[in-house]
Amino acid sequence: MSEWTEICRYDELLVDRGVAAIVDGVPVAVFRMSDGGLAVIDNRDPVSGANVMSRGLVGTKGDITYVASPMYKQRFDIATGRCLDDDEVAVTVHSGRTQDGRVEVLLAGAIHQLVSWADAS
Repeated sequence: MSEWTEICRYDELLVDRGVAAIVDGVPVAVFRMSDGGLAVIDNRDPVSGANVMSRGLVGTKGDITYVASPMYKQRFDIATGRCLDDDEVAVTVHSGRTQDGRVEVLLAGAIHQLVSWADAS
């Protein structure tokens, strides 16, 4: 069963900048947001196939905070993974948290495993 995976210290992250990590074989992009929160999405750009989303630009459109791919500039809602420019593509959103000053990630699929396991007991 997947668990929270430690990535780095929170204070090592720059605001509105991403870092790449591999969690259980899955490339993820971790962002420290300007409000102090964390955002975690797939690092793989679904349009180009390159693992570059951690190098994307953080921006806003109305109430939506997004990450723009550095490849072809598609913008992905950081909260839902939905592409603002193409309804045919999206990125997976994962969970991120800080524990004792450390950044931890839980993959989206792992959340369902944990809930199923808890329901079974």
